[in-house]
Amino acid sequence: MTLASTATLAIAEMREFAGFSPCEQRYVKRSLDIGLSRCDAFKLWGRSEAENTAIRRQYVAYQDLKSLGQLVPVEGTIGEVERFIGKLVRMAAFDLAQERITSFSAFRFLYERLLGAEARPYLPAAFCAAAALPTIRPEQRKVLLQSLSEAAATAPGWSTKPPRFYPEYIEDVEAA
Repeated sequence: MTLASTATLAIAEMREFAGFSPCEQRYVKRSLDIGLSRCDAFKLWGRSEAENTAIRRQYVAYQDLKSLGQLVPVEGTIGEVERFIGKLVRMAAFDLAQERITSFSAFRFLYERLLGAEARPYLPAAFCAAAALPTIRPEQRKVLLQSLSEAAATAPGWSTKPPRFYPEYIEDVEAA
């Protein structure tokens, strides 16, 4: 991959992230800090006791993230898919139930960074399964499921290029 194509990909990812709502942006950044162990999320993101409780719950929900990354199906056998999708749907259901991710785009953006490009083909299925669960409010369920485009749901193939842009906390923006 050339330097120019890498830069173009990173800029496209930045533009996509900029199109998310401020709430989605904040949640994605916090989730990456927790899921990738980039920092102490309590110190960085905890503005109240309620947020500290939510962060604690997210740490628990993400405890299987490292093992999940190793379960991404290689050959696509039903056994591989079963082991991977079950844990992925559980984690996705947690994130969607927080009602801070309101679209498949934001979900995909987060999870391809948490799990890697190899997980991309499985993200629409996990998103649909988690969004359709009764733990998601019916109004939210509708918004989430309608955000998945036909193109994403029926894609014949997925890019294997790893994500380039990983958004981070910016003090002036987050404090406002």
